[in-house]
Amino acid sequence: MAVQWPLVVHGVVTLVVVVSFLCGRWPIFRGTFVEKIHYFITYGAYDYFLRFVVAVFGSRGRNCFIAVENYCCERPNPILQIFYLVILGVTYFIIGKSSFRYIPGFYVTEFHWYTGMLAVGVGVLLFLLTSFSDPGTVTAENFSTYVYAYPYDDIIYMEKECSTCKILKPARSKHCGICNRCVARFDHHCGWMNNCIGEKNTRYFMAFLLWHFLICLYGAVVLGLILAGQLKEHKIIYILTAYYGIEHSFSSLSPHVVQWLLGSYNTQILLIMFLAIISLLLAGFFGYHAHLCLTNTTTNETFKWRDYISWKRKLNEAKASAAALKAGIQTINEEAKAPESKWRAFFRRSPLQNDDAIAKNNLYDQGIISNICEIVFPLSERKSFFHRKST
Repeated sequence: MAVQWPLVVHGVVTLVVVVSFLCGRWPIFRGTFVEKIHYFITYGAYDYFLRFVVAVFGSRGRNCFIAVENYCCERPNPILQIFYLVILGVTYFIIGKSSFRYIPGFYVTEFHWYTGMLAVGVGVLLFLLTSFSDPGTVTAENFSTYVYAYPYDDIIYMEKECSTCKILKPARSKHCGICNRCVARFDHHCGWMNNCIGEKNTRYFMAFLLWHFLICLYGAVVLGLILAGQLKEHKIIYILTAYYGIEHSFSSLSPHVVQWLLGSYNTQILLIMFLAIISLLLAGFFGYHAHLCLTNTTTNETFKWRDYISWKRKLNEAKASAAALKAGIQTINEEAKAPESKWRAFFRRSPLQNDDAIAKNNLYDQGIISNICEIVFPLSERKSFFHRKST
């Protein structure tokens, strides 16, 4: 049992860190240790590190570190692209060296030799397509096409000129400060791809996320089947029950089986945990972006809508306060008015209470089917779109 505790602690710590990083700003975790861990991961650790750099190397060392940070985070660079290829290559190499010798096995056939190589090859192809495809760069020559494709809603998008490119900004576009260009239907700048995600390559980005989720899930399942096959081939369950007299039940056998697996196949177990965690992260990220695609909303627009709704709510509250103040003044001035019943005053609705929900009127949401078609077949690439425009 002692061997299992480090694995349990490792799993719990990993889960807490992942949940804190992804969900630490949720209202349900406000004031809890999850929010504090999220703050430390995203802001506090970096602040303490800068203080440490200043204490050891002085202001010159701090300026040098900030210059490196500016290059890595504020300028196009292939660092994360190389990092992705290294992670993919190293993981595939470790899996091949440690586990391919068990193929074919009791539950795994030779077929998985080829499917694994094909899966990795398709993943690299999707990575290259997303990284080096045009996201939908808006230029002086094609901005009129995008203006026609995405009309202004006069809520979060209004007609204005890009101060950097000196061209009219179509709705749903944004000037990327990292790439220094305007991108149509801008979603976000992805450091892993060293490219913006926009109108023309969102399909590749979504395919990349889905495919890599499936790759990680597939790898974890195959490794699990390899371990199950080794248990079967070595007759571990039979040995434990027949020779050691252990009861044939899950609760009795599982500690001994796990201990044997950790001692003989610890590399495979670590790989399974790694792939399972990555697949969960990718599933969450893909689910979030799939929801955005189905509602025809971009990541950039979620921030714009949040700011708009917050501004609208404050405006409504200010109007309600003004109306309440006016009603109060009128009540005071009406001296001849008969005194109101206390029960009626108690149940009377306050002017500050506003039942009118602030609607998110998304002009670009044309239904799930149309929204999916817009991702797969961008408007600017449709022949029918240009024909309709010319007529």
